[in-house]
Amino acid sequence: MIRSVTSISAPLPFAVAVAVAAVGLTGAGLSTAADAPATAAKPSPPADRIERGRYLVDTGGCGDCHTPLKIGKKGPEPDLARLLSGHPEALKMPPAPKLPAGPWLVTVAATNTAWSGPWGVSFTANLTPDAETGLGGWSAKQFADTMRTGKHLGVGREILPPMPIPAYKNFNDVDLEAIFAYLQSIPAVKNRVPTPVPPAAEATAAKK
Repeated sequence: MIRSVTSISAPLPFAVAVAVAAVGLTGAGLSTAADAPATAAKPSPPADRIERGRYLVDTGGCGDCHTPLKIGKKGPEPDLARLLSGHPEALKMPPAPKLPAGPWLVTVAATNTAWSGPWGVSFTANLTPDAETGLGGWSAKQFADTMRTGKHLGVGREILPPMPIPAYKNFNDVDLEAIFAYLQSIPAVKNRVPTPVPPAAEATAAKK
């Protein structure tokens, strides 16, 4: 894999988000602020936990696959506008090339976000906090369960290569909470990653 020599994480936010109460307008049939039910603000993770998560994401190489590569002046470089957003939904991949018999086993997209091997074709996930296409709807427990079990949300389909689950499942609870806190702090990117293609479907597509 191509590793960037610079950090590919977003900078630590200068302030955490605060909840804003809606103020009602007075008038016939309209509620006032005093009438509105009180909503407790969700506590934000401490800044040091987010910073610890950023460090772990950087050293764990998460951005190597989850941040698409683009061609820069000196060759491939991380596309920081798509930080940790996974395989670009607009990039429709053709069937993976068929490798000749021999020791070669895997083919990889130029973005480093689509991988083809004996498991079929996998696409790196959107790790940003987008509610529809990323981790915005996940809980810290679901994230930890995914890392621990190697299954989507801890109960779903198997997480495929190149995701290094055998290594990442060794993170302790504190580290996983920090990683999740950092991932929830970065800019949300709406990017719907394709579902994996099983080996049989990939073989059929390659014959067409």
